[in-house]
Amino acid sequence: MSPSDSLSLSWEHVQNTRQLGLLASVLLAQGDQKLVRSVGQRVLKVLESRQPEGPSLRHLLPVMSKVASLAPDTLHEDQTSALNKRLVDWLRYASVQQGVAHSSGGFFSTPRARQPGPVTEVDGAVATDFFTVLSTGQHFTEDQWLNVQAFSMLRAWLLHSGPGGPRTPAADDRSELEGSTLSVLSAASTASHLLPPQERLREKAFEYCQRLIEQSNRRALRKADSDLQKACLVEAVLVLDVLCRQDPSFLYRTLSCLRALHARLCGDPACVRALLPIARFFLTHGEAAAVGAEAVYQHLFTRLPSDHFHSPMLAFEFIQFCRDSLPLFGRNLGILRMSFPNLFKFLAWNSPPLTSEFVALLPVLLDAGTAVETLHLLLDLPCLTAALDLHLRSSQAASERPLWDVSLRTPGCLEALRDPQFQGLFQHLLRAKASGTPERLAPLHQLLQPLASCARVAQCAEAVPTLLQAFFSAVTQFADGALASQLALLLLERSDSLYQVPGYEARVHRVLSAQFLALCKLHPSLVVERAKELLEFVGSAGGLRGSGRVLTSVVWAIGEYLSVSWDRRCTVEQINKFFEALEALLFEVTQLRPSVTLPKCPPQVITALMTTLTKLASRSQDLIPRVSLFLSKMRTLAQSTAASSVHSEEDAGAICTRATELLNLLKMPSVAQFVLTPSGEVSEPRYHRDTNTALPLALRTVSRLVEREAGLLPG
Repeated sequence: MSPSDSLSLSWEHVQNTRQLGLLASVLLAQGDQKLVRSVGQRVLKVLESRQPEGPSLRHLLPVMSKVASLAPDTLHEDQTSALNKRLVDWLRYASVQQGVAHSSGGFFSTPRARQPGPVTEVDGAVATDFFTVLSTGQHFTEDQWLNVQAFSMLRAWLLHSGPGGPRTPAADDRSELEGSTLSVLSAASTASHLLPPQERLREKAFEYCQRLIEQSNRRALRKADSDLQKACLVEAVLVLDVLCRQDPSFLYRTLSCLRALHARLCGDPACVRALLPIARFFLTHGEAAAVGAEAVYQHLFTRLPSDHFHSPMLAFEFIQFCRDSLPLFGRNLGILRMSFPNLFKFLAWNSPPLTSEFVALLPVLLDAGTAVETLHLLLDLPCLTAALDLHLRSSQAASERPLWDVSLRTPGCLEALRDPQFQGLFQHLLRAKASGTPERLAPLHQLLQPLASCARVAQCAEAVPTLLQAFFSAVTQFADGALASQLALLLLERSDSLYQVPGYEARVHRVLSAQFLALCKLHPSLVVERAKELLEFVGSAGGLRGSGRVLTSVVWAIGEYLSVSWDRRCTVEQINKFFEALEALLFEVTQLRPSVTLPKCPPQVITALMTTLTKLASRSQDLIPRVSLFLSKMRTLAQSTAASSVHSEEDAGAICTRATELLNLLKMPSVAQFVLTPSGEVSEPRYHRDTNTALPLALRTVSRLVEREAGLLPG
């Protein structure tokens, strides 16, 4: 913006097109709609001029494209038609002779300078067809530069001026023609020069794209031209997609062309990015043209991620393609869901930039049939990264491996990759489709441990907690009791079976503990249904790994939901079994000389165990004397000097306080049951909403009395 109101850019009478283009870019950046329209009209007048020796127009085409996107209603119908005609001329009728080099005016400049030759193809052959962006030469003429710029803005311009665009809001609905005999017959319609300007532009755009596809099959002599071929191929397919959406008469001709192109590109690893717009084209038009495009999707989701997971650009574009094409998948959505192991290879190798993309994509990939296998793969994602690293390095010569590659110092990993004993596990981890039967990968965790310190593995491990949160947010939307029970057991099983990346286990345990409680809250009956497995987990030492978060959650869930009020199938016998198991665990973890098999117990686990034992005793009152005696011993133990060697003063004080509170509750068993096992009405009170209860009335009365007493006090 101008630093002062008195300072303004004068552009109305600028004749130099380069200067006008520079000024227009500044003015358009200010976003003033009135100014945008004025600039658009001024630029359009210059573009409509037909002086062959006039000022260069190539600086203004990008401005015109920007104006059309910022203020679509700037151009009138006759102006749009005029520009369509100019675009046809620039696209189809540019010179096929190279430009003349500008003379330096030196002593040796003579009129007998070498005459320019014809433009050539990327493979050096003389061009025998019209000029395109893939034509090469030493120097280019003005109309050749305009040809390049016209193709650069072609797709955006077609979307702006075509059916549904701002210039034709009442365009005919041609969807009924798609795939019909009429669309096929109309391919041999009237000669293109008799068509209206917009239709003629589409026809010439179609010819241009076909010419680019033909040119992309030539072997480029320079790497820059080879890269340009790939980029133009992608853009050509995208333009064809727009043309077929706007005019179904192009569909028949385009389908045969793209089928041949897809067959050619499947065998060319250098052009894999062009397969994405082809797949999107078939998603958009395949059903309308009665074409079974399953082979296109199968190749896309099977081969590309397995062979090119290490390409960051392809990874991002592939996941963007999946997200953008979700409304188009329809009955092919199953192919996407079953291919999630392959998609996760992109995530494992490129986790920092793709994490947010997968958080958005996960809800679509999940269903009841794949949820369990997806959770296993998420927890094994760092291990997958290590396996991909090993797989990639094993396919390269030793001289080509990066110096930071850890596998160079651990040849045992590479040998194990070829060991028949582990090949089945590696194949399962690197599978392309969902198998339905998850494997235990603990042997691979140990085998790939030398790679756990790699930076890429550590980055992937940092992304897993975020992905787990997204997974559970999605799965709880459709999980029934059976699936919730299965996932809860899976959390307990995998809590002590994780790939040992530094800091990974603690971060994952934090998520697993919270999600176990969320599943129990969603389906409280799973505590009674899975009593046997929960007893086994409590009886093992695995729950105390790390900070004991998972064990704390399990113990709390037992105390909260092992009750007749949550599940009528709960029996006194079950309560007694859990009581004895938890009592034995609490006794073992509170010994001043801990067991060799058990690490130091966090105070949160101890207080959770004491609280759950008290809750169970309040439901089976024969247990009250036992738990009272145990709590008294715990209080004495926490106050002893010997406890200072195990717990800090603050932790010991928390244990002592909790034991005292629970003992006081148990002195009144009926109160203890009310407090520790409240009914639904007490757990979710409506006192703050129901004005007919006595409590709000009492609170209002007390408040008025307090206010009155406060008013009588001296100021």
